[in-house]
Amino acid sequence: MPPVSSPGSLDSQVPRFTAGDRAARVRFRRALALMLMTLLLPGSAQLVAGNRKVGLIALRIWFVVVTTFVVTVVAAFFWHRLAFEIGFDPAALFWLRLALMALATGWALLFFDAWRLGQPLTLTMGHRRAAVGLNGVLALSVAAALLFGAHLVGAQRDFVLAMSGDGGDTGAHDGRYNVLLLGGDSGAGRWGLRPDSMTVASIDAETGRTVLISLPRNMQNFPFVKGSVMHEQFPDGFDADYLNGVSTWAGDNTELFPDSANPGVDATIMAIEGITGLRINYWAMVNLEGFKDLVDAVGGVTLNVRQEIPVGLPQDSFYSHIEPGVQKLNGFETLWFARARYDSDDYSRMARQKCVMNAMLQQISPQTAVRNFASIAQASSAMVSTNIPAGEFGHFAELALKARGQRISTLSLVPPMIDTAHPDIKLVRKKVAEAIDRADGTAPPPAKPKKHADDPVTGGSIGSLGSGYAANEADDLDSAC
Repeated sequence: MPPVSSPGSLDSQVPRFTAGDRAARVRFRRALALMLMTLLLPGSAQLVAGNRKVGLIALRIWFVVVTTFVVTVVAAFFWHRLAFEIGFDPAALFWLRLALMALATGWALLFFDAWRLGQPLTLTMGHRRAAVGLNGVLALSVAAALLFGAHLVGAQRDFVLAMSGDGGDTGAHDGRYNVLLLGGDSGAGRWGLRPDSMTVASIDAETGRTVLISLPRNMQNFPFVKGSVMHEQFPDGFDADYLNGVSTWAGDNTELFPDSANPGVDATIMAIEGITGLRINYWAMVNLEGFKDLVDAVGGVTLNVRQEIPVGLPQDSFYSHIEPGVQKLNGFETLWFARARYDSDDYSRMARQKCVMNAMLQQISPQTAVRNFASIAQASSAMVSTNIPAGEFGHFAELALKARGQRISTLSLVPPMIDTAHPDIKLVRKKVAEAIDRADGTAPPPAKPKKHADDPVTGGSIGSLGSGYAANEADDLDSAC
């Protein structure tokens, strides 16, 4: 007969689990398993332990969503246009947002049902609290992620609707899209947005190879495109003001533009077409004061500051300087790098603006855009107005992606090449055609390319007013900046 353990012996101190304790642990593990099944395969918990009909419906929806997502990602990887078309289609974004919100709601309900199927009232108090906590964390995490995705989609849709214009879809001209970029300088004492910066981005419709053609705001005595209302008013050329005064003149004579929502922009386009010989597809007005918000949204931009650049004017309380060197500038500093004219000149400013455009194009990667998506959308919608229709956004986004890493060519119609007071229009059009042909690879480079290595640095750009600034006429803007 085996000895009987006396009270207080080692065996009597070992905890003994009853059948009820083991059953409670089994029920707790089952409850956790149902929650994890809902996380990994929504509807599977209902399929094995609840309403099979609900489980089958949830599983089918889940497989459709996953399959659609995988197919779309794979297709977009090989055909970027698809991703851009979806990303800039207001209708697609509307339904995508609704789908994400519905998924968030449905998934959260499945988590709640999985908790119910785990029979929480049969669990011990400790297990019950753990199950409630875990279920809440999983449900809230999944729902929050989906609802945040819905918020981003909504922000993108609002951005597209706010940005898109009513310009009719126009095809490329001679294989290129010509988009007029207008820099509007608004502030105290100014009447609205004035196009003090005028640049035509001539973009190859297939490769995205871009030529930036800038016109000085102080150009005079230039023609308007024949057949336009402005040509009828000034058949011998515009002698009433500078080029940037065309917009103001049109704004004072709106009766000449009865069907135009933007007489100033339309009149400016008539001037640009008359000067360059290019046909403009679309326009975009950039509010330079709002530009700094975009730069801040992407975390700043790295620029080669070749000479100290004044920030503000001497009488301003914030007057300071941007010191020379390669450095990352915030939005406020980048704005002044691009707009400063104090102790400089218009043509140096035009060169610096091209360097900013190049840096923004090359440095804003798709990854950066995704990480800062909401901020970029908000800043861009407040910064840009355009007549580009929403249906064209995807195509231009694809061209911008292709343009990254490619050389950007520039041409500025400024001294010493062009006399801005009395421009030689034949020479202007010849230079424009040559710049585009060189970008297309159909024309040889200039016989004697300009040398700027030993030129002085003025206002932050290589070169001078007399010799010309490197960034104002270059076949590779990146090397000129």
